[in-house]
Amino acid sequence: MLSVNIHEEDGIVVLEPHGALTENDFVAAATIVDPFIERQGKLNGVMIHTKEFLGWDSFTAMLTHLKFVRDHHTKVSRVAMVTDSVLGDLAEVMTGHFVQAEVKHFKFNEFKQARLWLLGL
Repeated sequence: MLSVNIHEEDGIVVLEPHGALTENDFVAAATIVDPFIERQGKLNGVMIHTKEFLGWDSFTAMLTHLKFVRDHHTKVSRVAMVTDSVLGDLAEVMTGHFVQAEVKHFKFNEFKQARLWLLGL
């Protein structure tokens, strides 16, 4: 399951995976995120907040995730990976080659610092 919470006043979306991600998680996320982007033109930031990343429940789910990133990365200024997973460091290095947004890794308990960074403060 993927919890999706938009903080409209800040233009930030917080994504919190709970377990292995499914294809439907990304379809549902798009139905929440896309209308906000249509109204505002962009997101100031995306925060991915999870203690550990448990991956995807299928290859199709992974492909749907990649499509979600492809469809949204040009409309996001910054992405904060707030996790203790080693994938946080990897994502910070690797995604810079594939996405337009600036990506930064924070430890799981650094939620407030990540939020401030997303806001440019």
